[in-house]
Amino acid sequence: MSDEPLYSKLGFTDAEWGLLVGLPQSVLTAASAASPDSTRKTRQESAAGLDVISDARASASPLVVAVAGAIVSRVGDPDLGEEPPVIEPGDPIAYAEDVLGRAAEANALLTVKADQADAETYKHWLVEIAESVVGAASTGGVLGIGGETVTDNERAFRDDLAKALAD
Repeated sequence: MSDEPLYSKLGFTDAEWGLLVGLPQSVLTAASAASPDSTRKTRQESAAGLDVISDARASASPLVVAVAGAIVSRVGDPDLGEEPPVIEPGDPIAYAEDVLGRAAEANALLTVKADQADAETYKHWLVEIAESVVGAASTGGVLGIGGETVTDNERAFRDDLAKALAD
């Protein structure tokens, strides 16, 4: 039996694996921060994104299963009621730009190093995380009534993410 780490068996360096494992939670944070919300709504968005991350442990893609497992082992398993802290970046616009840059970097990395099916599944999964987060709680309105389900800023982040991940 080898002591070789899983990411190495998948063909990635430590730094590359860090990028791939860090990106889903960064997408969650950037999507949530795209429009300011109450703490309760931000928690709803975070929980929705974490559910998509956690559910990916049952993906058909070995890469996505490995990344999702690594994230859940770090931040907590929502299936067990574990809630990680909600991260709110000080400068949401700069944070989103950084996440989009890392998404483009991950896209280039996956094109070169990953099986095409794994790469497509991973990229689709990132957009799915963003979709889940931006659709989890409406913004605006009074006492939870009215407001926009997905704001222009949230839609723009999701669309920019999809573009950054396009071949």
